[in-house]
Amino acid sequence: MSRPEQHPPSTTGLNELVRAAAEGDQQAWDALVDRFAGLVWAIARAHRLSPADAADVSQTTWLRLVEHLGRIRDPERVGAWLAATARHECLRVIRHAGRFVADGDVDLDAVGTEPEPAALLLATERTAALWRAVEALPERCRMLIRVLMADPPPSYEDVAEAFDMPIGSIGPTRARCLEQLKRRPEIAGI
Repeated sequence: MSRPEQHPPSTTGLNELVRAAAEGDQQAWDALVDRFAGLVWAIARAHRLSPADAADVSQTTWLRLVEHLGRIRDPERVGAWLAATARHECLRVIRHAGRFVADGDVDLDAVGTEPEPAALLLATERTAALWRAVEALPERCRMLIRVLMADPPPSYEDVAEAFDMPIGSIGPTRARCLEQLKRRPEIAGI
């Protein structure tokens, strides 16, 4: 059995996919997952959750879609709905954990030798300063930078859908956000 096209060409196709998935069509559900799984994962990782927590957020986000699929008011915006749900689930996990997961951990086994303590401290301080600067940006810039830095990065089409912006605006918006980031005092001299 062949699977539907991974990225439906229009919102009409997306409307039909959501409705078909709500009616139990497995191929339609698979097409939705194929199209938006990268976006959901990128948002979870953009919140700097551990891989296990990011997987839990991803699974919970998809579960929430199953629970609400028949009640989605605007099916062509299911990508934005998934993005918002993933963000809410990330915040729930962070609140539940009572802490933020620090970024910039160094895998000493991957390096092969232990770095000098001064070099390790400097790298950790630079990473922390960079993330403090990112956190000080407006929310839209903060989220866009995090999503675009995710590994693997989502497609521009998925980012455009999640942020409700034209694909052609993503690059210029990212450039403006990075320009704001460069001017932050937290990263002066890095």
